[in-house]
Amino acid sequence: MTRPTSDQSAYLALVDPDASYRLAKRMERFKSNSVLGYRTAGSRAEFETGEMLLEEMRAIGLSDLRKDPFPVDGWEFRKARMQFTDDEDGEHYCELGGYQTNFHTNGWKRFAVVDAGRCTEAELSRLDVRGKLVLADINQRDDWWISYPGYQAYLHGAAAVIAVQQNGYGEVDSAALNAQNICGPADAPAFSLSRRDARALRAQMEDGEISVLFDAHSTVTPGQTSYNIVGSIPGADPDSMILVSAHYDSYFSGFQDDNAAVALMLGIARALAASGIKPRHTVVFCAMAAEEWGVSDTKYDWSTGAYSQIFRVHPEWAGKIIADLNFELPAYAHDTQDVIRCVYEYAGFLREFSQGFRDVGHIYPDGVSVVSPVLTWSDDFSLSIAGVPSLVNDFAGGSFMETHYHSQFDNDDAYDPDIYRFHHELYGCLLLAFDRCLLPPLDFSPRLEALCNSLDREWSDSQQADELTEAVGQALRVAGRCRDRVGALNRRFASLAHRDAEAVRLWEDSRPLERELLAAFRFCEDAFVRLTWHDEVIFPHQYAQRNLTLLARAAEALTLGDRRGALEALAGIDANHYARFFSREVCRHFTDYALHQPAERLMWGAGRLPGHCELFEAVRALEENRADSSQILREIGQAQDAQRCLLAQSIRQETEDCRTLASLLERAEESRVFQ
Repeated sequence: MTRPTSDQSAYLALVDPDASYRLAKRMERFKSNSVLGYRTAGSRAEFETGEMLLEEMRAIGLSDLRKDPFPVDGWEFRKARMQFTDDEDGEHYCELGGYQTNFHTNGWKRFAVVDAGRCTEAELSRLDVRGKLVLADINQRDDWWISYPGYQAYLHGAAAVIAVQQNGYGEVDSAALNAQNICGPADAPAFSLSRRDARALRAQMEDGEISVLFDAHSTVTPGQTSYNIVGSIPGADPDSMILVSAHYDSYFSGFQDDNAAVALMLGIARALAASGIKPRHTVVFCAMAAEEWGVSDTKYDWSTGAYSQIFRVHPEWAGKIIADLNFELPAYAHDTQDVIRCVYEYAGFLREFSQGFRDVGHIYPDGVSVVSPVLTWSDDFSLSIAGVPSLVNDFAGGSFMETHYHSQFDNDDAYDPDIYRFHHELYGCLLLAFDRCLLPPLDFSPRLEALCNSLDREWSDSQQADELTEAVGQALRVAGRCRDRVGALNRRFASLAHRDAEAVRLWEDSRPLERELLAAFRFCEDAFVRLTWHDEVIFPHQYAQRNLTLLARAAEALTLGDRRGALEALAGIDANHYARFFSREVCRHFTDYALHQPAERLMWGAGRLPGHCELFEAVRALEENRADSSQILREIGQAQDAQRCLLAQSIRQETEDCRTLASLLERAEESRVFQ
């Protein structure tokens, strides 16, 4: 690590990751399910955890303590248990994990369990599942989300789905259970059974069915309240803020996800408060509720707490917060390289900062890297689209997601104290580096460059592509000048004493410019951030561009007589993969609810999907080897025409938006602080 500033040295001397570890373990005391844990949205366990964290903030000495309420669909999962006779061991007893659905047996109740394989429409149609529990193999990473077989089984009259993870998640042990956000209706019940218990159950089945005793209590209640827990270290300016965030709801015990992250956040708060450092910006610490789930039957049912905090509870924070440092799974080495994932505009600042943390030896042999953009998997996405430039310690690169994540094996067996200390040091010092900034160190160039590089001229009109390239070039020139001027001002400001007269004058003069820069960032998020049907972050033109690539591939395959190749290409477009395995009613439900629900239910996904290129009939015809190729080619041709129009529209809008961004930055350049 390079030589720290005096504030960083004072902070580092007081870092105590052992205290943070103890706090993370204390969070495990609160649970809805006495055996498995679960602190879920709107539950008593989540509420009690929030109360404890509020007291922890008070003990640290944070100011302006409060509980910010927001509405959720609450979920209490108290139990799910199964008994059946095992020839080898007598009575076999199983604990099951839960999903956010309604199911009450009111004590032990006898059910038939039928094995439905992967629980597709075809498999269910061959079975009588009415009133029965349906055993279903599932790989939610590579195949489909639990909502699809869950709703398909519900339409066939099943009592509930019992999902068995077959790779993708919970791979650490055959005893692993799994939990995810359901993304489906609460009245299509689903539970999770381990592979070990599923093997024992199947061994006793005769003709694919068995009688069991089942005892479950899972309740979804609309109109409940969750609370984000907030405390601050006052800065010289109450209206210029740095946010530090992590979520305190969890599945199972949630040691890494996200107890250790909440404790890391408060560990940074504890060391800063004890150091006596007087920050320039007000530092706000927010323990977010309802990150894992919070709204029933919507595609975008997670990050409810963060979305509510910035869009509903404190929308005035946008334009005042220069950075959000969000934490997830921070006490484990997910790779040989530590990764900070951030918005495009902070990539340069973070790369320069992280150079001082390259020499980390056995902890991260390959040092620290910075990647963009932020993803939809964590709260930083909701904050970013509101206009808060955000970052997160990246957790998606290693095997933990496939092995331990969202299972009962997310416990402190995977705790790495060296990694945890490193993240206390890295992010505490990063917070102080942001605090030394006069202006948010935003550089709009990386986003513009990524926009231009993502354009495939094969599918776009050459004149339109040239106009977009020209508009990007214009915006890049202004963005470069603005970056350099902001950087020079920040270096000048950092060299001045805290209460130096020039520092005070610069600070006062630069507040309007700070607001203009953050407004330009918010504009970029509104203009350039869209989502695929798999929640991947893309630029607007990439949606139609990708679809045109796949449509052309399908047409070529059909022309060559390769119906299987055509099927694979068409199934890769939007949500058409599911047409191969689930009924039209199921597919329509999960496309319509993403496109046609009120924005308050879609939350951070509202308006981000450019459309849906529906090819249900073509996919089914190829899957079932019916309909001649000419008919399918006509359908592909119609889809191509629609996607070409959408691509042209997207490029025109991006061109206009690049010009608008250039104008916003040119206006910022006129600030008197630059004169």
